Amino acid sequence: MRIALGVEYNGAPYCGWQSQTDACGVQDFVEDAIAKIAKHPIRIHAAGRTDTGVHAMMQVVHFDTVIIRPDTAWVRGVNAFLPATIRVQWAKEVEEEFHARFSAMQRSYQYVLLNHPTAPAINALQAGWYHLPLNVSDMQEAISYLQGKHDFSAFRASECQAKSPVKNLQIASIQTHGDFLIFNFTANAFLQHQVRNMVGALVYVGNGKYPPEFIKNLLEQKDRTLSPPTFSPNGLYLTGVQYDAKWELPNTQRTLTLI
Repeated sequence: MRIALGVEYNGAPYCGWQSQTDACGVQDFVEDAIAKIAKHPIRIHAAGRTDTGVHAMMQVVHFDTVIIRPDTAWVRGVNAFLPATIRVQWAKEVEEEFHARFSAMQRSYQYVLLNHPTAPAINALQAGWYHLPLNVSDMQEAISYLQGKHDFSAFRASECQAKSPVKNLQIASIQTHGDFLIFNFTANAFLQHQVRNMVGALVYVGNGKYPPEFIKNLLEQKDRTLSPPTFSPNGLYLTGVQYDAKWELPNTQRTLTLI
């Protein structure tokens, strides 16, 4: 049978989602915990990979097993074997045609940035930081250029293995909460480091180094070497994955809230 899970994790202690030879990936810990309940080796498949230090409010995964367990065993039982920074939120048996990655229709990310002269302490690994004042109005104009279907080569990591740099970014917006900025991005799929590279370019617009049209020019030039540096992973969160309603999954979308 095939089981889907909704997983939340603080990515700071891990070397990204993907399994590594030294078992430092979030995937390694989740597979090991599930195997303890299933009593056999487990391989899980995720909706998307996250980089070192990147967090997830809602990562969706699936695995196959021959062992029958109640959904509570795949939640509370698995959580009992996980470190405190990883938690299964829900579990559901799904049809074998379901695939956490290939059945996904959209992915959503949010990036939290503290714009303050002093770096955060409480949120040291949960938020990005920029020390100089940012012109949010210019950033709002700049981010509008990213929305839609584009070739995002200018925001693609050199080691990215995606077959095409063309993605459809349905949502690209910025919200402000006091000294915090929250960037919202939803697309059919994302390139490696795409969100962090877009945030880095928007910060360079906000600090006055470039005008808002700089983002439009980057899209047209399709050259990563012309873009600003990749921004910190600390404030990046995978917040949701959208699937067809036919799969009848529990909630696969969550939203960051700042208190």
